[in-house]
Amino acid sequence: MSSEDPTAVRPGLSRSLTHRHVTMITIGGIIGAGLFVGSSVAIKEAGPASVLSYLGSGLIIVLLMQMLGEMAVALPSVRSFSEFTRAALGNGAGFVCGWLYWYFWVVVIPVEAIAGALLLRAWVPLPVWALGLALMGTMTAVNLMSARSYGEFEFWFASIKVAAIIVFIALAAGYAFGFAPPGRVAADLTGYGGFAPRGALAVLGGLATVFFAMTGAEIITVAAAESAEPARAIAAMTRSVMLRILVFYVLSIFFIVAVVPWTRVKAGYSPFTLALWASGHPWIARSMNAVILTAVLSCLNSAFYVCSRVLFVLAEKGDAPQWLVRLNGRRVPTHSVAVGAVVGVLGIVVASAAPGGVFSFLVNAGGALIVFVYILTAVSQIVLRFRHRREHRPRSAIRMWAFPWLSYATVIALLAVLAAMAFTPGLASQLYVSLLPLSVAVAGYLWRRRRGARAQGLLRGVALGEHPSQPGD
Repeated sequence: MSSEDPTAVRPGLSRSLTHRHVTMITIGGIIGAGLFVGSSVAIKEAGPASVLSYLGSGLIIVLLMQMLGEMAVALPSVRSFSEFTRAALGNGAGFVCGWLYWYFWVVVIPVEAIAGALLLRAWVPLPVWALGLALMGTMTAVNLMSARSYGEFEFWFASIKVAAIIVFIALAAGYAFGFAPPGRVAADLTGYGGFAPRGALAVLGGLATVFFAMTGAEIITVAAAESAEPARAIAAMTRSVMLRILVFYVLSIFFIVAVVPWTRVKAGYSPFTLALWASGHPWIARSMNAVILTAVLSCLNSAFYVCSRVLFVLAEKGDAPQWLVRLNGRRVPTHSVAVGAVVGVLGIVVASAAPGGVFSFLVNAGGALIVFVYILTAVSQIVLRFRHRREHRPRSAIRMWAFPWLSYATVIALLAVLAAMAFTPGLASQLYVSLLPLSVAVAGYLWRRRRGARAQGLLRGVALGEHPSQPGD
């Protein structure tokens, strides 16, 4: 790493994101391909009771967002989601949390680029690698333009996703309550082995599957740093996240299992398309691939943005090379954006050479990392609240409900997600793979601290008039 002083004052990021950008960035973070396609896995695992898995996961996300809202208002100078951990638990935790969060999102870049290329291939007869590289080039250009260009793209991507879900809920509800044969909804919900055909354990296992589909709401804390009033933007979004989860996730899944027998759902295929066919709307079902492609591109766009900003903040704190803090004329961290692009291109090239194994590894590589990060975040809120109470600081405008008991319950729930992963055959490997980057991050901090201590010792020796020993001494 460079010897440049990481505390030196530098030009900051832009403040070009408006309220509508931040709003849609938050919605885009919640709604992804994990809802449109990944929900098929949860439904196959738990049947109609998968609605409970979505309710449980949604509750955890809502509690986390309330904790984030409290910390964001109490610490308005913190500009990145992972930096709350540094403020509460010290530089070591901040280093580990920041790099794990960056790694989680940088792996998303090639995964989403490949997924988008596979969808595009239905319309454009080109190799997957060529389409993937084209998507990478497009999103790199968007993120190099300005934060506002990212926000504008995300605004329209998220708008399409929201409109599609609202139309789906309206059509499915109309069919379920008005046009379905009498008794059809009850039969679909309970007639194929009961409401929970695979028992309560399947619902718990589904909790882990669903949880990863809902991650991304915390992107607001990264994007808000480039808005005019960061703390106000985060406060507004945390208040509305509960309603959005209820509408976009829980209602969508409920109407899927209400109009389609869960036994007809196939893992890896959009249950939304199946439900639209079953409810008599084949022309809309055919357009669902375009909506899914939009969701994939939205996630790819957000992954680029988050990776570059988290890396920028890590470099500012001295935890990454200092050349990553350089900004262009539009105050975009171009070098940090370029790092994400290089990782994405390498992932696409390697995955093209060994399509099966590499893609599976990339999908599993993020694994439980986001749960580790969320646990650190929840613990940070508990520590900060007690610290501020001891220091008699003013009450925050946003406070965690029923503190400290709901905060403790959030940590326990996140640990339960890890336990569910360990006992779910399809997720256990992701948990174990995630231990590798966690170990690397911890080792990286220990190496950095040792190197820093050695450098301080040398400086202290020079100040005292001592000189390093020479070979001939």
